[in-house]
Amino acid sequence: MIIINIIFLAIVVAAAAVEAEAEWEGAQCGSGGVGSMVELIQKKRDGGELSAREMWAVVSGFHNGAIPDYQMAAMLMAMYIRGMTDRETTDMTLSFMRTGEIADLSSLGKTSIDKHSTGGVGDKVSLALAPLVASFGLVVPMMSGRGLGHTGGTLDKLESLPGVGTALTSADFLQQLRQVGVAICGPTESIAPVDKAMYALRDVTGTAASLPLIVASIMSKKLAEGPDALLLDVKTGDGAFLPEWESAHKLAQAMLAAGELASKRMTVVMTDMSQPLGRAVGNWLELREAIDVLSGRGPEDVRELVVVQCALMLVLAGQAPSYLTARQMAEKHLGNGEGLRQLRLLVRAQGGRQEAEAYIASPDTYPASARSLEVRASQAGWVAAIGAREIGAVNVLLGGGRADKDAKIDPKAGIVLARKVGDAVSAGDLLATLYSDVQAPLLQEAADRVLRAYSMSDVPVAAPPLVGHILVNGSAMPWSRFVEQQQPPAS
Repeated sequence: MIIINIIFLAIVVAAAAVEAEAEWEGAQCGSGGVGSMVELIQKKRDGGELSAREMWAVVSGFHNGAIPDYQMAAMLMAMYIRGMTDRETTDMTLSFMRTGEIADLSSLGKTSIDKHSTGGVGDKVSLALAPLVASFGLVVPMMSGRGLGHTGGTLDKLESLPGVGTALTSADFLQQLRQVGVAICGPTESIAPVDKAMYALRDVTGTAASLPLIVASIMSKKLAEGPDALLLDVKTGDGAFLPEWESAHKLAQAMLAAGELASKRMTVVMTDMSQPLGRAVGNWLELREAIDVLSGRGPEDVRELVVVQCALMLVLAGQAPSYLTARQMAEKHLGNGEGLRQLRLLVRAQGGRQEAEAYIASPDTYPASARSLEVRASQAGWVAAIGAREIGAVNVLLGGGRADKDAKIDPKAGIVLARKVGDAVSAGDLLATLYSDVQAPLLQEAADRVLRAYSMSDVPVAAPPLVGHILVNGSAMPWSRFVEQQQPPAS
């Protein structure tokens, strides 16, 4: 069956390539339907809307080399300046997807669902969420990314366990989903391959910040996984990809529209990244925190976000009639160890050696960093803010992240926060502990930066709400109102 599926995927990709070449050649010859690339650039430049066929001709033509970089750069700038409709954004997303393999999970005979986060500092939710959702008999095909800059990567965190690999072939990916129900891996070169070349061009033409192009890049890979439903977690705040709420909200709306127009069941939540999520920042430290959550412990904010997102995914997948019922189901599987058992199966399936399972069972046995340094408060008060972006940058300095894509990561390095926003602090109280193999002067520099990242208040401060909004029918509803509506009417 796996071989048949792979052959089918190859036929689909080959057919798409032939169709693209024929369509573009026809357009160049003036056979009707699609104008020349110059005409399409002019159309977009003047505010016109590209049809689905025109969008496919542009994307496939660039992918197959029929459209040179300079013309594609002009089109990208026209798209950046003029913007794109939801329909155009969806057509571009689907065109990106059609340039590569598209997984067909129907042979698995189960509902499949995935989750995507726009990322941030300390965001280890996927590591606990994916196995927890799979523990309910759902298929979770999670293709994730690596850390770059101040944000961490799910793949790097998972690979902090000895032997665990995240580079799965299409056949391995499908086989693991069949046997284990969950996979956390990187996208293969055959998943939306045009996106890599397109992103490189966007990066050098000042168009990387285009919202529709961001949506097409993210959603094409998520849709290529073949899930029946998708939950999106869009972060907002200092440590987020898009710090401002308005920009994050626009991204959430655009991704929701693209998914729904592609006939996927979708839910979007907007969550806080104004301070690091949880207590730990750093690859093994964050994975350990995810293990704690699956063991029924862990920081309250991480545990709450895992429960919330698991509940929303169970409802999306038709496994629960309501959010409140689904929430109870999620909490039960954290309490009885079902989610942790599923993580062990995932780690074993992806090559985790005996030590990996031993570290899951006894996290304290994981190798320690050569050095550690405590950061203590210089004044009394209440923690008013923690610069999440700066904490992420310090983690890179300690060796726990990448300043560039080729940098090596120390899985042991990182920061554990002892105080979060809203906590009362006395002078001399522990704020954070740093772990690293770097030399003492650099470690002290990192500690000084962490201390400056803490802002103190003379009066009590309330912690920001963890979940701010949920997108329902295309509009953002405050999370508190959504939860209130889920409550049964008073008798």
